[in-house]
Amino acid sequence: MGSGVQEQRASLTQGEVLPLASSSQSEGLKHTRSVLNSLFSGALAGAVAKTAVAPLDRTKIIFQVSSARFSAKEAYRLIYRTYLKDGFFSLWRGNSATMVRVIPYAAIQFCAHEQYKGLLGGYYGFQGKALPPLPRLLAGSMAGTTAAMLTYPLDMVRARMAVTPKEMYSNILHVFVRISREEGLKTLYRGFTPTILGVVPYAGLSFFTYETLKKLHAEQSGRLQPYSYERLAFGACAGLIGQSASYPLDVVRRRMQTAGVTGHTYGTILGTMKEIVSEEGVIRGLYKGLSMNWVKGPIAVGISFTTFDLTQILLRKLHQMGYTAR
Repeated sequence: MGSGVQEQRASLTQGEVLPLASSSQSEGLKHTRSVLNSLFSGALAGAVAKTAVAPLDRTKIIFQVSSARFSAKEAYRLIYRTYLKDGFFSLWRGNSATMVRVIPYAAIQFCAHEQYKGLLGGYYGFQGKALPPLPRLLAGSMAGTTAAMLTYPLDMVRARMAVTPKEMYSNILHVFVRISREEGLKTLYRGFTPTILGVVPYAGLSFFTYETLKKLHAEQSGRLQPYSYERLAFGACAGLIGQSASYPLDVVRRRMQTAGVTGHTYGTILGTMKEIVSEEGVIRGLYKGLSMNWVKGPIAVGISFTTFDLTQILLRKLHQMGYTAR
């Protein structure tokens, strides 16, 4: 009889430990699901946004890497000539390379942003709440830097495909092989420094502006979730501010990336800037194509942020429905 009581106590003690193990396992699964949801939502957001503005993006890159003077009229003529010469889908030339880069880039960037928000929130004592301004800016900058460091060679390949005739590079793999063989592996990271220097203000200000506008909207309207058109507007403002702040470094990056096929030998950031300014001037050189970016950028960033948020909401609802069904 005594042994029976002891067995019962032992079973009760074990029973008390099980919920703790189950709770820990549940937290781990919840975190894993959150990361996977962020990766998928970010990948979809990047793909939808970049495909929507691909013809404008390609046109902007062509002007950025040439000494030709930019104007809206010339941009339209270039798009129209490309359409007449190579067909409608040629306007999306290089978009496959863009997708190969953008899908992992956007997935990593959005996922990293969610993780950095959680880490900084815990550090500053704002877990589960909107971050203060400085950590909010820092989370965006760190997310952009993380994504750029991991996906840079794909951006290099995308730029090459956008500015070269299709006879030169047949596919993405061909670009990698030719650059490695003819120019060396280091070329795949040409323009990396201006990219990182540009990503810090661009990603930081973009995420900061979007998160700040959502926070102000919630405080003023009393609604935790903005409508879709409001998200698009907040994202457009974020894109406008972020891209305007980092645009000269974007021009420098493109010049350095495409030096091997444009006949230039850009070596350093300052050297490239000096050459652009001396040949084309400050506004016409370092800010070439910015007016097109003011059209393209807000559209792309607005679509990207909105797609990410709505996909996240949809995935959470689907999970709740599945959980309830079980």
